[in-house]
Amino acid sequence: MRPRRTARSYGLSQWVGTMDLFTPVTIGPLKLPNRIVMAPMTRNRARDDQTPTEAMATYYAQRASGGLIVTEASQVSHLGVGYPRTPGIHNEAQIEGWRRVTDMVHGAGGRIFLQLWHAGRASHPSLLPDSALPVAPSAIAARGKAFTLQGLLPFPTPRALETREIAGLVAEFGAATQRAQLAGFDGVEIHAGNGYLIDQFLRDGTNRRTDRYGGDAAGRARFLLEIAEAVIGNWSADRVGVRLSPVQSFNDMSDSDPAATFGHVAAALDPLGLAYLHVVEPVTGSEAGQFPPVAPGLRRAFKGPLILNGGYTHALAQKAIAAGEADLISFGAAFLANPDLPERLRRRTPLNPADRATFYGGDERGYTDYPPLPDTVAVEEGEGPSLS
Repeated sequence: MRPRRTARSYGLSQWVGTMDLFTPVTIGPLKLPNRIVMAPMTRNRARDDQTPTEAMATYYAQRASGGLIVTEASQVSHLGVGYPRTPGIHNEAQIEGWRRVTDMVHGAGGRIFLQLWHAGRASHPSLLPDSALPVAPSAIAARGKAFTLQGLLPFPTPRALETREIAGLVAEFGAATQRAQLAGFDGVEIHAGNGYLIDQFLRDGTNRRTDRYGGDAAGRARFLLEIAEAVIGNWSADRVGVRLSPVQSFNDMSDSDPAATFGHVAAALDPLGLAYLHVVEPVTGSEAGQFPPVAPGLRRAFKGPLILNGGYTHALAQKAIAAGEADLISFGAAFLANPDLPERLRRRTPLNPADRATFYGGDERGYTDYPPLPDTVAVEEGEGPSLS
């Protein structure tokens, strides 16, 4: 068991109340110039063979001024695909494609983690080799439809994984971590949220197993913890983050007691010495306030750096940092539409609106053509722009 770390051992020794989004912070071995994180966002612009493109390298390098970039979800296996044209990290061509991305981001002065992903039941046979059924902890179909090359199709009933198969899935995350190192990433984030495979194991709405990977919160968390140990074993704990979404309903997800489930998860992850915990909990938008807040309990259980995400405005982000509720804040659509988001927030200037019609798939429109802030724009007074 690794020694328990305190906030001070992570380099977070500044006094609460004096920090803001532009206070430098240390994450593992990385010294970040600000606490503004680019959240992982699926963009569906990889090649058909799941290889990253030159346009993807440009897109991420444009956003290198963030304290940290977390890439879009990248499948650890050809059987883990959830959408068309998502990038992978399971062969040599994908390593080389990602190497072009990391080289450009580092050349622009940025830091970048690769998000490791398996979609589980949130997939469709048309996306998988030999039209295989998606896998899941239990054979429970998600309500809703999958995004496929044939359009929106109903989610199928997945195949429940056999206990003997789980070790192989854990090993795939470990192998993907090795490939991420070869591709030049600064670290990896384990995607354990948003209704994908690991999240499906964590929540009792999707996990009805009776073996050691089901039952109580400890059993349901076992898959994530084994993956975390495998990933750490192939790199180091301070290069590894984990993303959770305790109350998010996306992909037809639910849990009978999110605070208890994810409180256990955070406490179990804490001794590992991870780089950070990344928690999605809406503070604005339609899902905000539907459940009692879970993030404060996770903050108490996990002593390392905490990243919060959930439609934060500039003012809400500053308040969360100053109050010690989080160490960093990640932004999605705002960073998508504003490659120079940190500078815009620093100057308190207007943001480019995000073009939702170009979020998924397409060419450079709505991807690499958002205009940067003109150098002549002056600082505005006030609390700053809304990022929701």
